Amino acid sequence: MTRPYSEDIRERALARADAGETVRSIAEALQISPSCVTKWKNLRRDTGGLAPGQIGGHKKRVLSDANADWLRKRIRSGPFTLRKLTQELAARGIKTDVRAVWTFVHAEGLSFKKNASTSRAGSPRRRP
Repeated sequence: MTRPYSEDIRERALARADAGETVRSIAEALQISPSCVTKWKNLRRDTGGLAPGQIGGHKKRVLSDANADWLRKRIRSGPFTLRKLTQELAARGIKTDVRAVWTFVHAEGLSFKKNASTSRAGSPRRRP
């Protein structure tokens, strides 16, 4: 991923714009796209600053806070599958997917492992 342009080049571009230079001539002189200059003008107009926005990390995890507390209690209450947990969360109005549930369960160290004593149909039994 590319890094945002520095505030220095943003300031230089907008100083030229304030002096009456056209967007295309500013872009050509600074070797940037004309849309950058336009977006920076809009950013300054809307926010009063030129600082670039955050890249990545904007979205808060769905399975945090109260949702995470509920999920921890549910996992400790008995056997589960990831798909079943996802369905139970959906029933509570929490939109998520199996991968997000797996990531949460794995990070919390709450995975459910079947007992060695339970065997599947057709599988050979272990002898003591």
